Amino acid sequence: MNFHKLNITAGISIRCLKYSTNATKPELPASFVNDNVEYEISRDKSGLRRQHKNILHETNPYSEAHSWIHLTEKYQRGVYGKYGAKSNISPQICFGTKSEIAAAKKFQTITQPKTIQQMIETARAAKAAKLAAVVEREDGIAKKLEKLEQWKADLNAKVAKREADAAAAIARKERLIEEVRRHFGFKVDTRDERFKEMLEQKEKEDKRKQKEAKRKVKEEKMMAKLVKQTS
Repeated sequence: MNFHKLNITAGISIRCLKYSTNATKPELPASFVNDNVEYEISRDKSGLRRQHKNILHETNPYSEAHSWIHLTEKYQRGVYGKYGAKSNISPQICFGTKSEIAAAKKFQTITQPKTIQQMIETARAAKAAKLAAVVEREDGIAKKLEKLEQWKADLNAKVAKREADAAAAIARKERLIEEVRRHFGFKVDTRDERFKEMLEQKEKEDKRKQKEAKRKVKEEKMMAKLVKQTS
């Protein structure tokens, strides 16, 4: 317990001594500039190498080649592109040699055989064809919409005709069944063989009558057409 108190007391004493020392530290008197005094130039404490300093100041890192890479066209072109005239590199290095230009032209003729004007004309033609296709499609849709009402009327007419034919067939079937029953004079089961035979005969006779009626209608139409042509 006494040891703990001793440590606390020692710590307080050290802090008080520190503060009292800082407070009593003497200040240097103000001095005026003297032209007869030589001042020492401050040393560079950054620790950076010359090339790194040049990069920091946006200049060519190396004033002379330090590696074979620095002598390549790729490196010098990149340095000139980044630092410009401050790189002390001739701008002609940025232009390709005759062999490089010839190779580039040959490659372009293979990959892009058409000129810019030809490519523009091709693009215009493709655009015009696409627009013409859209216009043609829209015109076709408009024409179909104009015929839509007629198509609806034709469809309704076909449906009505089918329904009428179905109703007529049912009525004709019922009429033939009733005629067969009257023929026998009593109620006969429709599953009876005699009923089936008589119904088949009635159906054949009815079909013959219908065929004869259609033939007469057709003949009347042809006669009317001939009379119209002669007149």
